[in-house]
Amino acid sequence: MAIWGSNFVVIKVALASFPPLLMAALRFATATLPAILFFKRPPVPWRNLAGYGLLIGGGQFSLLYLAMQSQISPGLASLVVQAQVLFTVLLAVLFEGERVRPFQLVAGALALAGFALIGWHTDGTTTLLGIAMTLGAGLCWALGNMVRRHAGRVNMVAYMVWTSAFSVPPLIVLSLVFEGGPAVLVHAMHDAPWLAWGAVLWQSMANTILGYGLWAWLLVRYDAATITPFALLVPVFGMGSSVALLGEPFPAWKGGSMLLVMAGLSLNVLWPRVRARLARRSMNKMA
Repeated sequence: MAIWGSNFVVIKVALASFPPLLMAALRFATATLPAILFFKRPPVPWRNLAGYGLLIGGGQFSLLYLAMQSQISPGLASLVVQAQVLFTVLLAVLFEGERVRPFQLVAGALALAGFALIGWHTDGTTTLLGIAMTLGAGLCWALGNMVRRHAGRVNMVAYMVWTSAFSVPPLIVLSLVFEGGPAVLVHAMHDAPWLAWGAVLWQSMANTILGYGLWAWLLVRYDAATITPFALLVPVFGMGSSVALLGEPFPAWKGGSMLLVMAGLSLNVLWPRVRARLARRSMNKMA
């Protein structure tokens, strides 16, 4: 969670040297090569790999990087993009027939109140456009979650490596069209300092390969119910690292919005487990 959360600071460092779409292309290219030579393709259809790669690379991270270039601070980006949890629930209700439950409505209302508070306090570091783009990144993430669900139980590291290969081509095309011709992009890569290249490698190797590798390792050894709640720490590390390393201001309204969003996310993730535990205790007392 520390790796995934602090990566928002790393993104901001890389954006100081690379155009956002080019940086996204470099991130997924270095996640693909040379790792794809060592990981066997997961036993899922090509359309699943392509769909996930396009949604996560071409959708989620292109929007997130564009927003973080100048439209939203890293700490708030790490929080707002967690709207993917609410979007995933909504998509499951709309397209897979899942029933929305009362606690999910309460969770959604709390999180939406937090996002509204952020929108109310937009300033020079965060704009309504930045919030909208980050929410769009969260929606692409949620759509990717739906595609990932249909892949079944596979090696997550191999899945990320192979899907990353499908993220690179559209990002290169978009970068060439909107960020300048080949000469401009080559110049940006040539002039980038070692710190910027290190930030790109951190996103691909640490964030993608190591992060998902550790996540998969934990899920193999422990129940999902034990591990998945730890994902709630991502925006905590994201906001904390941005404040500590980049000097991002943390006024009271940011703390309030963070508490509202985190309360909504926590209720959505933890309430089913709490309710099941209470039900077991009640049955044990009756017995």
